Amino acid sequence: MKLDSSVSAVVTGGASGLGAATARALASHGVRVAIFDLDEEKGGAVAKKLDGVFCNVNVTSDDSVDEGLEKSRAAIGQERILINCAGTGNAIKTASRDRKTGEIRHFPSDQFDRIVQINLVGTFRCIAKSAAGMMTLDPIDGDRGAIVNTASVAAEDGQIGQAAYSASKGGVVGMTLPIARDLSRELIRVNTILPGIFDTPLLQGAPESVKQALSAQVPHPARLGNPEEYASLAVEMCRNGYFNGETVRLDGAIRMAPR
Repeated sequence: MKLDSSVSAVVTGGASGLGAATARALASHGVRVAIFDLDEEKGGAVAKKLDGVFCNVNVTSDDSVDEGLEKSRAAIGQERILINCAGTGNAIKTASRDRKTGEIRHFPSDQFDRIVQINLVGTFRCIAKSAAGMMTLDPIDGDRGAIVNTASVAAEDGQIGQAAYSASKGGVVGMTLPIARDLSRELIRVNTILPGIFDTPLLQGAPESVKQALSAQVPHPARLGNPEEYASLAVEMCRNGYFNGETVRLDGAIRMAPR
């Protein structure tokens, strides 16, 4: 797919980190971009800088996503590209014992469900609604649209306390191929990136010693990933018409230890 001003894109979680970097990369090719996020201040600033549109969207809500798509399509047209970067995580053991009191606790089910609803169901919700819109378009260069999802290396190398996060990201990996097959006759491609340890807002507030320790775990290059490197791969997945149904690790060859 040729990326230019005739193409519109929706980027969920586009206010910062991987999403913002991808929005900037797409806009650098002339693509018109809509930012879907809950952070109106940061998301609005990104959209303004890119001459795009900000939509306050909660991916766990059908109504919110519908309203966001209606607003973005009115402003920049039907999207041909969807980049799913909205997501979050937590760190809670399945069951654990308090070291001081000996109290036994289990993972609260509502906290497990929250992560799955945002990372997995929210991603699927945006895919399904966006793909339905893409189906109204005429093909360009053999494509009606391209969708890129964000999973995580935790989908394969989940660490202690990451049961919910790993399950949600593993679900994103697991649904990539069947969705690509579902949408193949409609000429819509679907791929997923599994980032490793990236220098996103989640880590930017961490002490330098923590960042250095994390960087040392990466075989090569021994550093945190740059959001622009994620964006580069996301853009290529959109541009390369033979890229379809793939789940690709982007992690400097790291394989996460238990903790």
